[in-house]
Formats: sequence, C-alpha cells, structure tokens
Amino acid sequence: MADPIYLDYQATTPLAPEAYAAMKPWLKNGFANPHSSHGAGRKAAAAVEVARGHVAKLLPENGEVIFTSGATEAINLGLRGALPALDQNRRKIVTVATEHAAVRDTCFWLEKQGYDLEVLPVGPDGLVDLHTAREAIDASTAIVAVMLVNNEIGVIQPVQKLADIAHDAGALFLCDAVQGYGRIPIPDNVDMVSLSAHKIHGPKGIGALWRREGVKLEPLLHGGGQEAGVRSGTLSPALCAGFGAAAKLAAERFDADAEHVAKLWNLARELFSDWTINGSVEHRYMGNLNIRRDGLDVARLMSDVRGVSFSAGSACASGSGRPSHVLTALGLTPAEVKSSIRIGFGRYTTTRELREAAKMLDRAAGEILVS
Repeated sequence: MADPIYLDYQATTPLAPEAYAAMKPWLKNGFANPHSSHGAGRKAAAAVEVARGHVAKLLPENGEVIFTSGATEAINLGLRGALPALDQNRRKIVTVATEHAAVRDTCFWLEKQGYDLEVLPVGPDGLVDLHTAREAIDASTAIVAVMLVNNEIGVIQPVQKLADIAHDAGALFLCDAVQGYGRIPIPDNVDMVSLSAHKIHGPKGIGALWRREGVKLEPLLHGGGQEAGVRSGTLSPALCAGFGAAAKLAAERFDADAEHVAKLWNLARELFSDWTINGSVEHRYMGNLNIRRDGLDVARLMSDVRGVSFSAGSACASGSGRPSHVLTALGLTPAEVKSSIRIGFGRYTTTRELREAAKMLDRAAGEILVS
C-alpha cells in the first residue's frame, strides 16, 4: 500500500535530505558535549556555532539566536522572560485572537499572574485592524505578541506596522515567525522572534528565540546557563546541525521554493474551485489553503480519505473537541468551522500529488454531501 500523499505542511515538514546528512555525524561519532573544553567538545561547539550562523542569516542583523527545544519554549522565554526587566508600571499585554496556543495560553497564564490582557479581534479576512491596534497599544503596554503567518489559515499580519505601533508606545514586540521563517522576509523592526526547525524541513525538538540587542531576558530554566545565560541545558549538536542545514537550504532555495509554492497555489485554486477559502486571499502565504464546503462532515471526510494526510484544523488542537478558535475569530458559524479543512504544501509536493489528492477529496466530499 502506497504512503498517503502528505498535505499537512503547517503541522510539520518532511526532513530535508541535507538536514539529515548534516545530523548523521553528530549522532554517531560526534557525541561530545559541546560545552566541554576538550578537543571533541570544542569541535561540537564549533558545529553549533556554524548552525547558529545559518539560522541567523534569515533574521535581522542586530540580535542573537538562542537555541531552545522548540518554538513553544521560545515563546514562553520571550513573553515571560522579558517582563521582569521592563517598567513594572507597564502591566498590559496585547495579542491577537488568532494566535497559536503557545502565545494564547502563555498570555492567559500571565493574566492570572496579574497582567492585563487585551486580545485584538480580526476581521472576516483574518487581519488585525491597525486603528484598533493603535487604540489598544498604549503607555501601559509591556509586550505586543503577533504571529507573522497564521498556522491555520496562512494569513500574513501587518507585523512591520504593528511593531512600529508598539515601539511608538514604548512596548516590545514579539513575533511568532514559525510559519513564515524561511518563506517570507522577517520584518527588521521586531524585538523577538520565535522559530521552529521542523517547520522548515529540519528536525523536531529544536527551535530558537532571536532577540534584538538590548532586550533583557530572565531565564525560565536554571542551571548551567549554556545559551547566553538565559537558557540552561546541554545542546544537541545533531539537532543544531540539522536546524542550521535546513536554514541554509531555505536561504539558498528561497526564490525557487516561493515560485514552486505559487505554482501549487494556483493549481490548488483551480482544483478546489467549488470550495470557499477561509481568510484573506491577497495577504496570505500561498502554501496554506484553508477551505470549506457548507454541510460537509469533515470528520467523515478524514475517515473516508485515508490516502491523503491533511488537517481539519491545527495539529496542536486536533482531538480536543473544541472548534478552531482561529476560524471562530473570523466569524464563521460552528457548522462552517466543522466543514473546513486545511491543506498545506511546499518544497517536496508535486503537481501530480496535488491533483491526485484533490480528486480523492473532491470525490469523497461530493459523496458525503449527497448522502
């Protein structure tokens, strides 16, 4: 039996062969602790720094990359770690209704610790209104947290403008760039950026927080202080090397990948012409197609179409039984939310795979709707 056609690139991406090759030596013979002072340790440390350089090349220049276990830790370190060093009269945190759970839940936790939380609404297109943002972000704001590319609907927020608004009010700006890093340029006026290797064809279990020079952080984990004194724990040279190789490849293939994704997007628009797109079409990363057909039972669709790996929402929320907070924030009814699917494609997706998957999904959806 053939493997399913993989169309869930927002959940994770296939490991690039180059990333796998970069990891292999450090999984076998290069097992030394990169924080040890002997020769083998220094060699491992050098590999970590090479990887850090590759990751940094896709980010603003005036900052540093701090390796973490993933984007969730990076977001927690950015939000929770930056607050103690800020003016304690600034007690407001501003975020957006469509943020990833890593940001939302951290913000809700901070609210329980006594911070004021303001969650900005979005329009039917999934975009934040800049006038609303200006009214919310004021002199009491400590941090504004907004993702660059939404993980469920692919909408690109006006991060550059929102960061300017935050700075005008004297606040820091954290950008969750997990879905945008390596695919679209990262705005150069943000203060912190969270990243995840496995979303750019790197390994799982490693991510990073980039912080601008001058941004102070209190550690969440106490110990050896290996990463700039703010993130303790022994780094894995293998994971770092894989992340670095994936970032290097993303930089080299930036234009080619974008051209390929645009080609797939145009084809997908044709193949799924009977479906309605959720979120903005213009302000969108084209590797994300979130669509719906009224009356469709998506749970049954996923059961009927075993030959395609796709999503009924973000992988982080699947199985929770809760409707997508992102689609709900767009103003979709519960029935519309339940009739929506997310198709994600990228570097290794072929047009043949997309055509075959669309045929299977369309056929099964039609049978469900008439049954």
